[in-house]
Amino acid sequence: MMVFSLKPDDRATGKTTIVRRALPAVAVLALVAAAVATWRRDSATASADGPSVPAASQNPEGLTHMPKINKTDAQWKAQLTPEQYEVTRRKGTERAFTGQYWNHKEAGTYKCVCCGAELFTSDTKYDSGCGWPSFFAPGKPENFHTEEDHSHGMVRTEVTCNNCGAHLGHLFDDGPRPTGQRYCMNSASLAFQKKPEGQAKTPTGDPSTNQ
Repeated sequence: MMVFSLKPDDRATGKTTIVRRALPAVAVLALVAAAVATWRRDSATASADGPSVPAASQNPEGLTHMPKINKTDAQWKAQLTPEQYEVTRRKGTERAFTGQYWNHKEAGTYKCVCCGAELFTSDTKYDSGCGWPSFFAPGKPENFHTEEDHSHGMVRTEVTCNNCGAHLGHLFDDGPRPTGQRYCMNSASLAFQKKPEGQAKTPTGDPSTNQ
């Protein structure tokens, strides 16, 4: 490595003759080693930190929730009614005792209104008195994703569709037998498929809790 300096005599006379001087090999190696160490430290820090992930997209185990279906906001707005969009895509909540399914008693299957993933069957639906559709067990557990929700000054368990990320409602531990759970859902998040005539209803859990 070369450095440049002015000769002392030239400083006195105002001349600007440049003299090339070589740095000692030890100094060059020290500079290179310092640069490499800095690069390695920065690389290790970047790897450890990883990409920034919003806390709301992580489950209690710290795993990132990655829905299989991803659409733009405009696509969801075009597909859903204003109420469905507000509830499923913006985590809204319909008013109690106003939804289509809070007092619904037909036999069939409840699916995600956004993607059609099967969520509940009427066999696990019960009257919780809360004003929202309530179920004591999921129909297809693999279609659900849960994570802590700290909104509105409360700590709750939010339930979303594992297939498309739609907000469905919340899960509470005050349900009936045999699970003790209450899936408190929004009607606006659900689409109902009636069971074909002639198919008998199969009781699930405690029949006295079913609607």
